[in-house]
Amino acid sequence: MQKFHSGPRMSQIVIHQDTIYLSGQVGEYNEDISAQTLTCLTKIEALLKEAGSDKSKMLSATVWLKSMDDFEAMNIVWDKWFSDTLPPARACGESALAHPDLLVEITVIAAV
Repeated sequence: MQKFHSGPRMSQIVIHQDTIYLSGQVGEYNEDISAQTLTCLTKIEALLKEAGSDKSKMLSATVWLKSMDDFEAMNIVWDKWFSDTLPPARACGESALAHPDLLVEITVIAAV
């Protein structure tokens, strides 16, 4: 098992055998839901690349929204990001996030 970008509470990337687990990625506090979603996906893309993978190898994603009112706007960004490959299995729910200005958090499991 390998862990990268580790701190006292979590690692950003964990690789076990041929599976990559990413910690939840969030946007910037001053962004709207579309920008926060794109920031999350951009961070995910960079972490997957670092781990030797890419979005086409994503197995599953969990999307947490501060409000389900943002579901459609988040999906517009999500669908565009996956326009060149098939998306992973996905769950989406509403949750209080770690900071009141965060609107979305995305976690990912991918193959190497």
